[in-house]
Amino acid sequence: MRINQIVVGTDGTEYGTAAVRWAAREAARRKALLRIVHAFDWEWASARYGTGREYVELAEQRAESVLQEALDQGRQAAPTVPIETNAVIGNPAPQLLQIAEDAALIVLGSRGHGGFASLLLGSVSQRVATHARCPAVVVRGRGDVTNGPIAVGVDDSEAAEQVLGTAFDAAAARGCTLTVVRTFLPPIPLWIGDIPPVLVATPEADAEEQARLDALLAPWKQKYTQVPVETIVSHNSAAAVLVGVSHGAQLVVVGSRGRHTIAGALLGSTGMQLLHHADCPVLIVRTPAGE
Repeated sequence: MRINQIVVGTDGTEYGTAAVRWAAREAARRKALLRIVHAFDWEWASARYGTGREYVELAEQRAESVLQEALDQGRQAAPTVPIETNAVIGNPAPQLLQIAEDAALIVLGSRGHGGFASLLLGSVSQRVATHARCPAVVVRGRGDVTNGPIAVGVDDSEAAEQVLGTAFDAAAARGCTLTVVRTFLPPIPLWIGDIPPVLVATPEADAEEQARLDALLAPWKQKYTQVPVETIVSHNSAAAVLVGVSHGAQLVVVGSRGRHTIAGALLGSTGMQLLHHADCPVLIVRTPAGE
């Protein structure tokens, strides 16, 4: 059972701070408790040859400093939100996954300490986003932006309804437009002789796909009459379209797995590309086991 709590991981970097501020504002919208977690490993190389607790104490002092700064940032972003802080010893990814098992949401920065400068997504963020049992947000790009639409990508997978519900909820809470993206490939013509087939888009195929999307959205528009809805039907890849839309959006919402995900994959290719290239925070919607 999910509890009304948002967990955010921070390491004291600018990326961790951006995640804390975003999570605090989201906790205010949801009237949720915000739990700020800093996981640290005190087993530095020099500590292994020490005889006392001096290295442990130094690590604990730094952890408390990181959490105090994060607490100040959280209160500044959302003064009325109840906030708790936790410093835990151990590898950050498994610690965060365990703490967030029953949370409503886990939030992370796109990068942290120790990452190579060329990396677009940190290893901890990637592992948590792909393995978390609850929905996960990776705050990247314009993390502090609070205007622009919510963008959502939908397909014919079983999770489409849950993804749409999450996106409509997010747009309603922010009082903004929802941009719904659907992509498809035109029908493949018959392969005749040695001439390879060419994908040709037709007005009829486009109209049919638009009608399918309108039918999918109809009950949601009726439920969320206050949310303006725009649609984009494209022949390009979903990742490319959503990355493009992210430059003007405040949040992109996608499912954890899509229609064409390889069996056993924990995150579809569209979600993974967004975690690396989106210009705004990305929300990965995940259906809990058994639901």
